[in-house]
Amino acid sequence: MATLTQSSGAQFTRIYSYGAARGDVVVDNAALIGPIDSSDEWIQQRTGIITRTRASAEVSATDLATEAALEAIEKSGVDASAIDLVIVATISNVRQTPSMAAVVADRVGANPAAAYDANAACAGFSYAVTQADALIRSGAAHNALVIGAEKLSDIVDPTDRSISFLLADGAGAVVIGPSDSPGIAAPVWGSDGSKADAVGMNATLTEFRDGEAEWPTLRQEGQTVFRWAVWDMAKVAARALEAAGITADDLAAFIPHQANMRIIDEFAKQLGLPESVMIARDIATTGNTSAASIPLATHRLLDEHPELSGGLALQIGFGAGLVFGAQVIVLP
Repeated sequence: MATLTQSSGAQFTRIYSYGAARGDVVVDNAALIGPIDSSDEWIQQRTGIITRTRASAEVSATDLATEAALEAIEKSGVDASAIDLVIVATISNVRQTPSMAAVVADRVGANPAAAYDANAACAGFSYAVTQADALIRSGAAHNALVIGAEKLSDIVDPTDRSISFLLADGAGAVVIGPSDSPGIAAPVWGSDGSKADAVGMNATLTEFRDGEAEWPTLRQEGQTVFRWAVWDMAKVAARALEAAGITADDLAAFIPHQANMRIIDEFAKQLGLPESVMIARDIATTGNTSAASIPLATHRLLDEHPELSGGLALQIGFGAGLVFGAQVIVLP
């Protein structure tokens, strides 16, 4: 019997570059407080958000993904034609199919790369990085473009007090390729579907079609999600440090999903991060962009603090599902 050829790839991978695209409209709290009968002070106190970026009606999540991808490719030194894998993490592709990834791959010049969307909500970027790393090391791909892209303003109910004022639009992208030394540590990832109702869409598309529901929008049980994020996710973050074989003292940066400033502060406290660790707080002026939040926050951190380049960063995403994913990476 013939023996199959088994592919094998690079021993290690790393992130070469980050690209970013934020919504073109800055929305302050004052613009949102009427329909939710709230105040600027209440939103800032509960979330740390001062403004969030949202995209104009004519700008799609695919447009944002393309813009971020082009910057990441340009900075990576990898030719677009050498990218043979494109993964877009998103929950806001307004078409079930085709995938956003296939369209973006063609737009940026990576056609005929393998391309697909990944739906893991706010952990989507972490999941996609884990997949790209594994696929390159297995030999199934050589260079990957990974994008978190969302236009959450399409799935927001302005009268909803549970989550609407948090949400924003944007895309963050990375190029991942072979490395001489480990640049992406083993992930700590998983899910808890028993809490699936804690955050997600309030109706199905079939219910909308049949006139049984309004256009589906995002909702959350704030307290449930907050408690889970603060207690359970701090443990996941600590396990990700163990998986990487390092301690909090070795980190240059901590880049959690930009869900809520209070969650970020509590994380930092529970992990016992030393003063030297830079903490991403992009949420204050960008808002919560779900799958895009980690690469957007990292892009900003590297822009403002180029000295972080080459340092270790702990990234952790968590959200609807409930799902979570964390890993330590070497910053490009």
